[in-house]
Formats: sequence, structure tokens, C-alpha cells
Amino acid sequence: MTILELREVEASYGQGRVLQGVDLSMQQGECVALLGRNGMGKTTTIRTIMGQLPLLAGAISRFGDSRSHRPSHDIAASGIGLVPEGRQIFSNLSVQENLTAFHRPDQTGQAGWGAESVLALFPRLAERLDHAGSNLSGGEQQMLAIGRALMTNPRLLILDEATEGLAPIIRQQIWQCLAEIRKSGQSILVVDKNIRDLAVIADRFLILEKGQVVWQGEPQTLLDDKAIQHRYLGV
Repeated sequence: MTILELREVEASYGQGRVLQGVDLSMQQGECVALLGRNGMGKTTTIRTIMGQLPLLAGAISRFGDSRSHRPSHDIAASGIGLVPEGRQIFSNLSVQENLTAFHRPDQTGQAGWGAESVLALFPRLAERLDHAGSNLSGGEQQMLAIGRALMTNPRLLILDEATEGLAPIIRQQIWQCLAEIRKSGQSILVVDKNIRDLAVIADRFLILEKGQVVWQGEPQTLLDDKAIQHRYLGV
């Protein structure tokens, strides 16, 4: 079942057109990684999927709904959980309050994600339930941002810069947690720069260059092709 499809999507900030005809599709239960240098359109793609930027051209279908101009809250309520770049947790609320505020029952009728399962996934948060978001470390804030998105019981989880700015040991903890989430069958669209870590959880890689998908394929194919890495990722 196709849960997300972008066809020739174009979007801009003012007069500056960023997306130049992006094509992307995801199946239920799939994990897709979106790669590219800074400024190539990764975050813009996510913002357009979430309705935070209007479509200039093209079409987006989310869970079979192809309405072009939907408000962001309606798109989120349809089953998309977003972990935005910069985390954007509520700094004045406690860990417990951040989680509780976002809880939405699983629409499939299954047990789904709740505070207990999120805290089991992120034990560090269980130790800091009464701490305000502003008193958490960067890694803890990222754990909370992921946990908060899971509390909505999303059909699709989107992570923008999943481990950016985190210490190596915290990055590995995040990747381990994402691997556990992946094992549960969760559909995931993730942006990050760590292709070796992404390769562990992703079914496919897509590379954006100047607002277009210029390469897609299996993770191992990209890991083996240093020329493609150098050309599009600068590594």
C-alpha cells in the first residue's frame, strides 16, 4: 500500500524556488532515507509534505488522500508524526507533560505507543519525567522529540536531521532506538548525513540535488559507490 507519493512537486520560499519537481513514493512499512548536501531541499520537502509550505506545482498523496491544500494540523491528524529539525519541544513543559500533550490513541485499535512504551524505549527520559524541556541535554531533547511523535501513534514517522549536533555516543543510542522502532513495522522517512547508520535501517536511499531527486537505490549500492557519494554528498 502506497502511503506517501510526491509527483513533480515544486515549492519555494518567496521568489526562490527550492523544489524543482520532486518525485518520491513510500510503501507501508518501508523506511526511506533522504540525503543531500545542505540547501538541496530536504527540509523543504518535509515542510511541503506537512503542508507548512504551499505547493506551486505537482501533487502529494498521503494515505490515498490527494487533496492539495490541506492545513498542517489536518495532515498531522491523518497519521504523520514529525520530529522537526531543531527538536522544537515545549521547553516550559516537563517531559511527562510533553508526552501527554501529544498522546493520540492508535487508530488501528491496537495497543500502540503510550507513555510506558516510549519510556521503555528511552530510559533516560523515565529518569527525568519532572524535568522541564529546557533542562534536558540536546540528546535528551531529541529523545523526547521522537517519543512525542510516537505518542501520536503515527502511520508515518518523519525525522528531519535525526542525529544532527549530537555527541557520538548519543547518536548511537538514537540509531539503536530507531532500529527498534523500525522492527515494529513503523513506516519512516528520515533525513540525516550518517549514511552508514542509515543503511542499517533504510530500505532505500534518495539523494536530492538542487531540488530534484538525482539518485535512488539500495543503501549498499551507495555505500559501494564512492563516486556517487563524492558527487552528491561531498564525502
